Amino acid sequence: MKIENVIAVKDLTKRFGAFTAVDHISFEVGKGEIFGFLGANGAGKTTAMKMLIGISKPTSGEATVAGFDVRKHTEEVKKSIGYMSQGFSLYNDLTIQDNITFFGGIYGLKKTAIQEKSKLLIQDLGLEKMANKLLGALPLGWKQKVAFSVALLHNPKIIFLDEPTGGVDPITRRQFWEMIYREAHKGITVFVTTHYMDEAEYCDRVSIMVEGKIAALDTPKNLKEHYQVDSMNQVFLKLARNIE
Repeated sequence: MKIENVIAVKDLTKRFGAFTAVDHISFEVGKGEIFGFLGANGAGKTTAMKMLIGISKPTSGEATVAGFDVRKHTEEVKKSIGYMSQGFSLYNDLTIQDNITFFGGIYGLKKTAIQEKSKLLIQDLGLEKMANKLLGALPLGWKQKVAFSVALLHNPKIIFLDEPTGGVDPITRRQFWEMIYREAHKGITVFVTTHYMDEAEYCDRVSIMVEGKIAALDTPKNLKEHYQVDSMNQVFLKLARNIE
């Protein structure tokens, strides 16, 4: 059975003057797939993601997200996706409840839907006693969990996560990935950038970017077999740093 592709990219390129940040990348991502977009800081991951979510125009190439052209239908793309940014997307000086209500409104949800979804979200995270506390009072890992849940409020087809576990401890990182698994199991496509090579093991497929180009794209298992190594970190070292 053919898997439905919800992201399709062909020769996507982004230049800033003479500098090419993303250099003719091509790939497809299927429905319900956890697709890892890996690479060192500065490899072009975030720049590529910004083009896919409709906030940066490609210099050349083509891309469709949820069936919409990222050049021509940016608003439709934005309505079809959830997005959690690298720099953290919620407001520390609002309560958890106020953050949910605010972003629910931005996503165009009706008041009754926001009330129902916020109640379920808070219960699911076990934050009933913290709902009216400022978000800034939460540890970073919990803030990230709330941000992830808020990005799913409007039932998007795809969620884009830009370095979602940066700065959190290994246990919290694992818990965060359990949340990702749960959503992928529901059929939501997860597109995640990370520079943590161990997180590649959690993905269905991964691409590894090196200097703006996709240097490798396959399942973690196949990549390790191809490069005859035991870990994705070793795959990355071979590709990005030419270490044998």
